[in-house]
Amino acid sequence: MPELPDITIYLEGLEARVLGRTLERVRLGSPFLLRSVDPPLAEAHGREVVALRRLGKRIAIGLSARDEREDAQDARDAQDLWLVLHLMIAGRLRWRDPGVKIPRRLGLAAFDFADGSLLLTEAGTKKRASLHVVQGAEALARHDPGGIDPLTADPAVFRETLTARNHTLKRALTDPRLFSGIGNAYSDEILHGAKLSPIKWTSRLDDEEIGRLHEATRRTLERWTCRLRDQLAGKFPEKVTAFHAEMAVHGKYGRPCPDCAAPVQRIRYADNETNYCAACQTGGKVLADRALSRLLGKDWPRSLEALEELRSGGPPVSGEGA
Repeated sequence: MPELPDITIYLEGLEARVLGRTLERVRLGSPFLLRSVDPPLAEAHGREVVALRRLGKRIAIGLSARDEREDAQDARDAQDLWLVLHLMIAGRLRWRDPGVKIPRRLGLAAFDFADGSLLLTEAGTKKRASLHVVQGAEALARHDPGGIDPLTADPAVFRETLTARNHTLKRALTDPRLFSGIGNAYSDEILHGAKLSPIKWTSRLDDEEIGRLHEATRRTLERWTCRLRDQLAGKFPEKVTAFHAEMAVHGKYGRPCPDCAAPVQRIRYADNETNYCAACQTGGKVLADRALSRLLGKDWPRSLEALEELRSGGPPVSGEGA
């Protein structure tokens, strides 16, 4: 799922191409994309794009009012119609020639402008991406999960938010009601940068660990936003992905940690996977993977040494490191 750095890059690409331009029409390739009925989608046609905003992992496109406004402030006050896009896991945006044909299998919608069309696609059979047309600030706010901006929050606000509920660090960072725009991929990178276990409870963090996590959060998100921006060099982002070769641990199961060379570990649950370095983040302890721990039971390896012995065909070391 596109996260804060990816959404930021999308917004910058859109700003250069659609801000101040008229949305001529929206063509739907799938009727299931549109999740609202009032106002009707046709109300967006012929309006100028006057604002672009990130709401967590959503993209909000603000459109001008129908009537003419003399004052710029009046125009801002009147931008009460918004298109809210949630790309979910596999939704992606493409910038194409005007009037591009919507692909039959992957295409969900096309937003047509005079200079080009913004194409929305979604891979896979599960179509989860959504489009809402909303009117007014109150309606728009309902699409904002409410998490703080991790890039601008000062240490006190970060600490208060982090410790407001007793969660594991992985869950806290990816809770959109707590932190805006952080998902599975960048939470792995943040926790590796902070040298903290993904399953450590927020109530058990000391001041130094919270400070480390705050700095790692800001540094990781800023670094990846700059890196993605530099890679694009002004082009529209076409290959948004949760996996990058330069990442330290996310998507790197079994690969050497760039800091200590120990093999990256994983915790698998449902459709997600958490990656971490046991040597850097958990004091060498291998965290139980739900599927394998059920299979191995008491023989689940508790340390990197026991895990390597198990993989090499040696006898399992029961309870080691417990």
